[in-house]
Amino acid sequence: MRTLPDFPWDSLVPYRERASAFSSISSDDPGGLVDLSVGTPVDPTPAVVQRALIDAADAPGYPQTYGTPDLREAVALWFEARRGVPDLDPAGVLPTIGSKELVAWLPTLLGIGPGDIVAFPRVAYPTYDVGARLAGATPVAADATTAFGPLTAATTPKLLWLNSPSNPTGKVLGIEHLAKVVGWARDHGIVVASDECYAELDWRPKEERGRTPTTPSILDPRVTGGSHEGLLCVYSLSKQSNLAGYRAAFVAGDPRLVTEILEIRKHAGMMMPWPVQRAMVAALADHDHVAEQKTRYAGRRSRLIPAVERFGLRIDDSEAGLYLWASADEDCWVTIGRLAELGILAAPGAFYGPAGERHVRIALTGTDERIAAAAARLSGAAEG
Repeated sequence: MRTLPDFPWDSLVPYRERASAFSSISSDDPGGLVDLSVGTPVDPTPAVVQRALIDAADAPGYPQTYGTPDLREAVALWFEARRGVPDLDPAGVLPTIGSKELVAWLPTLLGIGPGDIVAFPRVAYPTYDVGARLAGATPVAADATTAFGPLTAATTPKLLWLNSPSNPTGKVLGIEHLAKVVGWARDHGIVVASDECYAELDWRPKEERGRTPTTPSILDPRVTGGSHEGLLCVYSLSKQSNLAGYRAAFVAGDPRLVTEILEIRKHAGMMMPWPVQRAMVAALADHDHVAEQKTRYAGRRSRLIPAVERFGLRIDDSEAGLYLWASADEDCWVTIGRLAELGILAAPGAFYGPAGERHVRIALTGTDERIAAAAARLSGAAEG
């Protein structure tokens, strides 16, 4: 029987209860819980996407596992317009039912199993580890290619996960770093999968971003040398388009790998519903709603950062994405307890591996009113 870790969020229940009991401190703050623990969007799904879903509501037949040709083409066009990737073959695109299921099942879909290694960052989304365990493979947390030492048949990963922008840290991997990893992986026959779900939420100055409005992709020609062989990019519209409830995502890259994944998904009946496919086409073609949502998050971020710092937390990385990666140089559960006393719930860094045990992850996914309440409480506590 596979051994899976306990579901981490269950351990937050007592802190949630404590935070929910917080009483009002001013007429502007009704009290109660400010939940900044989970990156669940709270703003409306864009009208253009809702209309596309409604227009496709009459869907009596089975959808295509591969996705419609125009959906795959829309993904390729989005990569060109937003990610600086002009050469993505639509044959190398496959819609998935959210990105989490793809992360969890990718090792299995690639035929990885007992005796194989799946590697991922030391501070990382827990599902990379879970996916390795579901496949019966060995999960290994490592931040550098040198961590594997001299590679042998027994120590060479079959799959290497990258995550940029990182969840939870918000760290961005640059072109040079990505290219170095890709070159090393190709030398050793390792598939590289890059989880890039927060790419549109890049907070770095324009001069640091360079020619694209988003963070660099593993499929960028400056990384790949003109070939997507052995490379996969995982992406979700949950964050940029408030579509978490739609489960709208895709994997893109090497057409050979995508075809391999497709064949298994067809047998397993892993099909994205037709109305969601139509909604995705609409979402990918409309960049205005993405800019509007980024502006909302930028405002919440600018309000939270000074308050978090006044409270005594240092913000590390957090260059992109939906979170502040903060530390008081103490055990994360102590910080979680102190925040709960103010009615604020965050995620302990321990959820993301032992290397995160002295940080907390604070999400930007609160309404403007709740973010304002959190900022006031943090500032008030700092002032005594």
